[in-house]
Amino acid sequence: MVAPALSFPPELLLKAQGIRIAIFDVDGVLTDGRIYIGANGEEFKAFSTLDGHGLKLLAQGGITPVVITGRDSPAVRRRVADLGIQHAVYGASDKLAAALGLFASLNCAWREVAAMGDDWPDLPLMTRAAFACAPANAHVEVKAVAHHVSASFGGHGAARECCDLLLTAAGRYADLLHAHALTLDGGR
Repeated sequence: MVAPALSFPPELLLKAQGIRIAIFDVDGVLTDGRIYIGANGEEFKAFSTLDGHGLKLLAQGGITPVVITGRDSPAVRRRVADLGIQHAVYGASDKLAAALGLFASLNCAWREVAAMGDDWPDLPLMTRAAFACAPANAHVEVKAVAHHVSASFGGHGAARECCDLLLTAAGRYADLLHAHALTLDGGR
């Protein structure tokens, strides 16, 4: 059995217990926040495979990943679909309203929600969520309300760190690690 090398402070893990839903912003969290626009208006974004695998692990560990983003683009829709994320809101000018709309179908309350954001539009979610995370390069006001600020920047493993923390708090991280050490498909 592979023993986890990762650890978090016990008080942080206690704060993150009981999370069933984890909401992630895209630009600045799942990407580095830069938007590349081609000559014909097409958008390009770079996503971290670490973050992507973390989101998949989150779902395998029983925590539902949700994407709520203020922008809409084919690149984001493709990435969300590729990751198998079933709950996403694109082009949300009011992220709080978007979250409340999803909560009814997910049968959850704020005490079961984690949120990760990097800028002011994410504050309504982060201040209501039971657990809030921010990337290392988030705006100072966002980092001020976060329970955890990742060591990594947005688009460079910050979301993975949040996923790992939530899975550790839920007591599922070690089992997922062990299963992946046996085979790449998670023990199947």
